[in-house]
Amino acid sequence: MMRYWAFLVGKLAGIAVVLLAAWRLVHVIWPGPDPTLRYKMQPFGTDLGYTMALLGIWLLGVGLVYLAILDQRYRCRACGRRLHMPVSSGAWNSILLRAPRTDYICRFGHGTLRVPDVDLTGTPQPDWHSVDNMWKELEDLETADK
Repeated sequence: MMRYWAFLVGKLAGIAVVLLAAWRLVHVIWPGPDPTLRYKMQPFGTDLGYTMALLGIWLLGVGLVYLAILDQRYRCRACGRRLHMPVSSGAWNSILLRAPRTDYICRFGHGTLRVPDVDLTGTPQPDWHSVDNMWKELEDLETADK
């Protein structure tokens, strides 16, 4: 579980470094206030180009944080790796009884993630089911059949 959160913190720290570098680049490239003026006004809000550059950096930051959180949603809660093998289940014709959903599985057997495909009661929340050792359970089932 710790690796999952450490990976998210690492992604957010990387995004912060990229945004800080872009902000510094804008300040290096953009000329400061004219030193001959009596009142030296800051360029944000008075210089359209500078203001648009900073708003572009802000928009880039919001987009990167959104993508980081979206990527984190489809990662294993135990090992932090991407979940695989999406399987659709449920039925669209009986949506109240068996609502459609997509199940993802960790390829190392840590658990499954159930993501609802339909929004019946608000924002659909993914449901993580942790499994102690999925592959051992499957091996036990196979030896019981023999």
